[in-house]
Amino acid sequence: MASVEARGLRKTFGSTVALDGVDLLLPEGRIVGLIGPNGAGKTTALNAILGLTSYEGELRVLGRDPWRERDTLMRDVCFIADVAVLPRWLRVSEALAYLAGVHPRFDRAKAEHFLARTRIAAGSKVRDLSKGLVTQLHLALVMAIDARLLVLDEPTLGLDLLFRKEFYDALLGDYLDRHRTVLLATHQVDEVEHVLTDLVFIDRGRIVFNHTMEDVEADYHEVLVRPDKLAEASALHPAYARDSLGRTVMLFTGIGRERLLSLGDVRTPAIGDLFLAVMAGARAEPAKEGAAR
Repeated sequence: MASVEARGLRKTFGSTVALDGVDLLLPEGRIVGLIGPNGAGKTTALNAILGLTSYEGELRVLGRDPWRERDTLMRDVCFIADVAVLPRWLRVSEALAYLAGVHPRFDRAKAEHFLARTRIAAGSKVRDLSKGLVTQLHLALVMAIDARLLVLDEPTLGLDLLFRKEFYDALLGDYLDRHRTVLLATHQVDEVEHVLTDLVFIDRGRIVFNHTMEDVEADYHEVLVRPDKLAEASALHPAYARDSLGRTVMLFTGIGRERLLSLGDVRTPAIGDLFLAVMAGARAEPAKEGAAR
């Protein structure tokens, strides 16, 4: 069963179209990166999946309608927002005890295992913790819940580089299995590149890119073109070109790696570079259509 299945998903706020006919299928057991610029529709899409906003079209999350069956759905879904919200008067030990008492799938031992990697003491109150430590506490609590779908919206904002790495390592080592799905929305694309199995770009309410990382490695190649091969490379119609340290870098799709090796150094594009290329192409299309009319 798909974890998330959307068909023709649409959401408007007055005259503003936040989601414009989104089709999306997220299989079980995947870590999916949802990447897009500010205002692209990421938060609206996540809110629809979590049953926090109404929508037009079809949407099933773990086989349920999130808007009509949210109470039931939330037994199998966890959400980490970009801002951790915990009562300031709450002690860490009280948060652990509370979740152990109200959530049947909360593993207190696992939460304590996560917290042991931090500087958070069990007797500390939330108001005495820095922003980064509050985020670490929030992550430890949510990651200890045995959910089938974990939705993360900029989960590591405010964390130092070391803990961000530890978090993503824990996501792979301690959380993910073939029955769980992680949907991760973030701007820190370079840091999540090694954990993603699928990549989805959204822009102006539309999905403009949706591929597995295996497909990206097989079909998308970035070439640091040798100066004497610029004309030959340009004749192959690269999807994107940019300058880097006095050399031209071109992105190709649908052209075999062996063919491109004669042009220069070939590598798999970084997610950030691929994102820029896809966004440039997606935003050029309306202009071309307008010109044609």
